[in-house]
Amino acid sequence: MKVIRVFFTASILAVAAFSLCGTLAIPRSPQSIDQKPGEKTHTKPREKSEEKPPAKATPEIPAQIELLETRFRFETDGSNRKEVHALVKINDELGVRQFGRLNFDFNRAFQSVEIPLVRITHPSGGTVDVLPSAITDQLNPAVVNAPAYQDVRVKSVRILGLEPGDKLEYRVITTTTHPPLAPDFWLDHSFDRSGVVSHQIFVVDAPASRLRIRINPDTPAAIEKSGAGDSARATYRWDLEQDKLKPRASDEDSADVALTTFFSWSQLSSRIAKTENSGFGTWIYHEADERGGPHFKRGSLESLYELVSSKIATIDLPFECSLSVRRDAEEILKSGYGTGEEKARLLSILMTQTVAQPSIVMYSGAPSFEADLPRPNLLAGSMLVVSEGPKQYFLDPSLEVAPFGVVPAKLRGHTSLKISETPTNCDNCFITIPTGLPFPSFQRVHIRSSLNSEGMLAAKARYVMRGDNELLLRVAFHQTPKANWKNVAQLLALSDGFRGKVSNVTASDPYETQDPFTVEFEIAEPKFVNWAKKPLRIPALLPLLGLPDPAPKPAPGKAAKPIELGTPLDVEVSAAVHVPEGTGVEVPAGTSVARDFAAYTSQYSLKEGTITASRHLNFILKEIPGDRAAEYNAFLQAVQNDEAQFFTLERTEASGVKPSKP
Repeated sequence: MKVIRVFFTASILAVAAFSLCGTLAIPRSPQSIDQKPGEKTHTKPREKSEEKPPAKATPEIPAQIELLETRFRFETDGSNRKEVHALVKINDELGVRQFGRLNFDFNRAFQSVEIPLVRITHPSGGTVDVLPSAITDQLNPAVVNAPAYQDVRVKSVRILGLEPGDKLEYRVITTTTHPPLAPDFWLDHSFDRSGVVSHQIFVVDAPASRLRIRINPDTPAAIEKSGAGDSARATYRWDLEQDKLKPRASDEDSADVALTTFFSWSQLSSRIAKTENSGFGTWIYHEADERGGPHFKRGSLESLYELVSSKIATIDLPFECSLSVRRDAEEILKSGYGTGEEKARLLSILMTQTVAQPSIVMYSGAPSFEADLPRPNLLAGSMLVVSEGPKQYFLDPSLEVAPFGVVPAKLRGHTSLKISETPTNCDNCFITIPTGLPFPSFQRVHIRSSLNSEGMLAAKARYVMRGDNELLLRVAFHQTPKANWKNVAQLLALSDGFRGKVSNVTASDPYETQDPFTVEFEIAEPKFVNWAKKPLRIPALLPLLGLPDPAPKPAPGKAAKPIELGTPLDVEVSAAVHVPEGTGVEVPAGTSVARDFAAYTSQYSLKEGTITASRHLNFILKEIPGDRAAEYNAFLQAVQNDEAQFFTLERTEASGVKPSKP
């Protein structure tokens, strides 16, 4: 597990979710999803009371899917038919909202969706069938501004009159004909264990001659075989009740059912490469020069990367959904948009005019996937690997705001698949993404603040960073409209312990990746302290430094695992707090502790009514042996003890000092 030391990780992830929650989900391949919009939400169970009779229990699940039946039939040419039958009990108003509109993603280029039945059954026994006029076929929001991808659609049915207590029944048929990469096909499926689905039936009927399948031993299938030779077929059937399903292991994230007709990752790599349209003319280089702007340098790897990453908008589609569109490099450059795979291909072609040797790789969301059955849905995105002399760079232009050579921390150290038309030995078709960054990582946070005689805190915060946290912030601010930057900063402030109201937010241009990313904002908290409290203790107005948790004790007879410290990172935080006249301050002592893997120092002082505090944490090594756990734990305890220290304040005389701006 990779360690990412950041003192605002949770807030940035929340920001990313916040900035994207206004759009519909990106389309997923109908081969890899179940069409069940309802998800489980938990409510706290009511406690028993002896004094009052128990209140009427509210349903734990807004909508209970009593039956989810999914049937696939694959043909030898790769075509398939998927039928879904669902029966849903609506328990409350949240369930009504969840199922008030059903959305089904598909690609019109090779798929069609029929909804032959949508029926509401009321508790009284009356039924209402939803009319075909309630069904609409619209563009997926992700491709509204991408004419080349107008076949990526959403078929929706609006369900009016749904109420708590009703039962909703629907059938959906998705037909796939001559799909990309045919005659091969693949499928992943995992059974619901959340309690949302009471009864699950899953059936796969497929040609047996080329089929490779993996089934979770905890969910065995009933198997029937028929025919012989090329006409042989196999039918796998699961009939599962929720209470009989074994819980999934916490570290297990593979599908319960995975099948494919690809016999190797090398074969899949070759098939993907052969579908790409790589044609281009010399015009493309002149167009790149014009689009690059005044600072563009022909032949510069950095300039070409910035052109493709920032000047070509990313269409965020799963790889499977984009396979049907094969545009050449000139079309991608002219249009000004492209999928992650298209942008990597365009960048590869543009770099052929340099001395670099580019090649495309595809990565997975899983750390290591080479041992699994080869199938396209495991490939989450594309990168370009560029060799220039002894140096090698991994470039991901789909992020739009990533500095040159920066790969997200969640992908570093993971395996990636080389995309090549020439099949190779499987041992040679993978490459590991480096764990390091192309420059030293650092974070600088400075807080200037003042306390007035009424207990109000007014502060200005400035964040400057380079590295993994820089990328998180760039993406968050890039994906959030400027009018909503205040919300991003507010979450950042909250995660660092500042509860006041944020205002006057500014940030550097997320596209200016040559320099560190900077964020500034002001905070006002009217009742930060209560001067009447004696003694009055306040912490240093600094973000807490994120350190990896102590290593767990190894099992008896097992060697201790290395303690992962993550990418080397230098963190400095400082604060200056001006206090009102007549305020006595007791300052804690600083701390200094140094090891070969990390060093920490802190200093606290008071001068002319201003408290100053600074902490410096420098992680030097990426990991340390597990047998040094006691040494690391002692270091961690020293840092945490220092962060827990307080300043003691006491007003010695009345003062009418008005709030002062920092």
